[in-house]
Amino acid sequence: QVQLVESGGGLVQAGGSLRLSCAASGRAITGNTIWYRQAPGKVREFVATITWSRGQTYYADSVKGRFTISRDNGNNTVYLQMDNLKPEDTAIYYCTLAQFWGQGTQVTVSS
Repeated sequence: QVQLVESGGGLVQAGGSLRLSCAASGRAITGNTIWYRQAPGKVREFVATITWSRGQTYYADSVKGRFTISRDNGNNTVYLQMDNLKPEDTAIYYCTLAQFWGQGTQVTVSS
């Protein structure tokens, strides 16, 4: 069993930054970790992923150049650095590992 706990969300003005964390417990992160987000009234969408084997990163076009996904294997944590935030980034952000999901963390960007 794996537990994922997201943190780092909050309220920020447009142009600001936040860093989300996804801490895994129960076992070491040995798979690809994915960040998704879901805004009110919208479908859940892919944000970014980092592969376990080589640490390759992939991003949605909407966040490319502004968000950076990284990992700290020693702390069993994956991060999502979000810079130059826009109001349309407002959503609940979830991290996933295999079939496991975190509870989500709210990000609100004011204009």
